[in-house]
Amino acid sequence: MPITTEFVVRLAKVLMTAALAAFAFIVTYDNLVDYGSNYEFVKHVLSMDTTFPGNRLMDRAITSPTAWAAGYAALIAAEGATCILLAIGAVTMLRAVQLPASAFNRAKGWMVAGATLGFGVWFFGFMVVGGEFFAMWQSKTWNGQEAAFRFYMSLLAVLIFVNQRDTDPA
Repeated sequence: MPITTEFVVRLAKVLMTAALAAFAFIVTYDNLVDYGSNYEFVKHVLSMDTTFPGNRLMDRAITSPTAWAAGYAALIAAEGATCILLAIGAVTMLRAVQLPASAFNRAKGWMVAGATLGFGVWFFGFMVVGGEFFAMWQSKTWNGQEAAFRFYMSLLAVLIFVNQRDTDPA
């Protein structure tokens, strides 16, 4: 395929997907290598020990170290799966970058799966479960909502861009 606008747009979609995969990889790697730091985050969010004193939501608090470890393991697994799906998506789209638009459009499925899972991790996990259910928003110290917002909005923006239908050069 000659260098056309359509080709450059396809490459941009591949590179942005690869960048998201790299981000999810680093997050997963960091959580494994520096397990204790982010375990403390999970522990404090789930136990709700830094929320407003006397708040009426404390019956939701989870104070079991086993539950904290299980929740953290599930989070790391979902972040790792996000990385894998996005990486497969980037490779699949790269392999189809010079094929007809119909083939390139079909190659986006892995990326869609990865971005959807990542959105689930950082929006549902951090904003819905952590932020609202466990009242993370009340904590000045253990509040990951701003960082999660940046992550899921990046995923969402790239997902929207990648899902724009590609066409063949005129």
